[in-house]
Amino acid sequence: MLLSQLNTCTMEIYISEEDLLQNIQDKFQEAYPHLRLEFFKHPHEAGEGCPRNEKWPLDTPIEDIRMIHSFGWIDISEDRTVAELEKDFYRQIGLSVQVLRKSGLNWLLTTRTDHLTLKIQDEMGAGLL
Repeated sequence: MLLSQLNTCTMEIYISEEDLLQNIQDKFQEAYPHLRLEFFKHPHEAGEGCPRNEKWPLDTPIEDIRMIHSFGWIDISEDRTVAELEKDFYRQIGLSVQVLRKSGLNWLLTTRTDHLTLKIQDEMGAGLL
């Protein structure tokens, strides 16, 4: 398993050159089952969404699409905000991502709540808040 819990506050996922977008999604959902990542061709500003027609399929190899060809760890700690996580994915790995939150049977973009932490977003998705 490539999900690392360093202590009660820090969690990271390892992203390798060989990963498919689905692998990254699966690792993220191990930590946050009520959140989901979607990957897009172009970055977006905090509080904005990406056009749906720019979404990459989950079976896409990251080496084919990312702008920065490196591998490494992404901090997905529960105290990180959605905006911070999305920014880190683009700056460190070269992947444009958006976080979605489960709401009943639907998945909602978190554009209006980018300032909330991953923990709070996941709890909202679970119906705890």
